[in-house]
Amino acid sequence: MRLPNLLTLALVTLILGGCAGGGQMHHSQTDRQSAPTASASNSETTQKLWQVFERYQGTPYRYGGMSGSGFDCSGFINTAYREGLNRRLPRTTGQMLQQGQPVSPENIAPGDIVFFRIKGKEQHAGIYMGDNRFIHASSSVGVTESELNGYYWRNRLSSARRFLPNR
Repeated sequence: MRLPNLLTLALVTLILGGCAGGGQMHHSQTDRQSAPTASASNSETTQKLWQVFERYQGTPYRYGGMSGSGFDCSGFINTAYREGLNRRLPRTTGQMLQQGQPVSPENIAPGDIVFFRIKGKEQHAGIYMGDNRFIHASSSVGVTESELNGYYWRNRLSSARRFLPNR
């Protein structure tokens, strides 16, 4: 396959992908290199999710990925919930949006799944961790932590879903 065809295929895959993150390079200024330990919620759930995050932090983005060799956003969420909380979630961002309990923005709690509208579609998701932080698999930097009100994300948060009982 020639390089232009390969680049076209890669671009189409990102545009159509459930976790496409076009333009996510802009948020890297607000990302931190390690997970906070004292300032975030210290619940057992959050601690378990931070442990999974620390294990995979920096793992590259890979469309359709669900392992330490690469993750897409919903693949990372699935792995974090499975490994950290022993819970299974729907595989894709679209399926997650159809399930779980809707949560209003002012009631988002650690462990909730947050969704972002990019280029007119809800294409990206992460796990809210408290203190305005969420963890996710970014197409530009891999598994990382970002601020909900960071430059790139603040106007893109579209909804949240709760998959954990009694929160």
